[in-house]
Amino acid sequence: MRAAATLWEFLGLTKSQDWQKRPRGEWAAAETETVRKIVEALGQMEPERARYIAAFAYLLSRVARADLKISPEEELEMERIVSERGGLSKEQAALVVQIARNQNRLFGATENFLVGREFDRIATRAQKIALLHCLYAVSSADKSISATEDHEIREIARELKLDHSDYIDVRLAFREYLSVLKNPPGSES
Repeated sequence: MRAAATLWEFLGLTKSQDWQKRPRGEWAAAETETVRKIVEALGQMEPERARYIAAFAYLLSRVARADLKISPEEELEMERIVSERGGLSKEQAALVVQIARNQNRLFGATENFLVGREFDRIATRAQKIALLHCLYAVSSADKSISATEDHEIREIARELKLDHSDYIDVRLAFREYLSVLKNPPGSES
């Protein structure tokens, strides 16, 4: 699979801005109908906005997949958040979430930090705090935040150069879902 087929290049996260002008034969072999649809759906969007939405959706899927599975509730919550925060239709949001989820599954090990760094570069402090709330909302959609998901959110907060107190403040709002607090060591089940 050729890396040029990633969502990030299509949405302008790489320096190549001329993907629409490429002859069809130069597109990666892995091109799918979903990729074409999402590119078309966001094609009229200004590049900075598309970058923001792409990075935002990717980070949501990164946390949802931290425990190696994305529940149906987490996926629906990601779609709702991307639609609401990105100003996208439900169909557009579903496509963005699907491609972000697939990109995370395929390239997560190499792209996680890069996308976190990109979001840090393009987002305001308020947007970063809002993202933390959204990350916890996604991970708690199935009524439980695993220790792995919680740890991943902490890593993202570090990548975004947020203070530990920012992370703790947001985490406290979701404490009822933290699996580590549901059955603390030494408690009877």
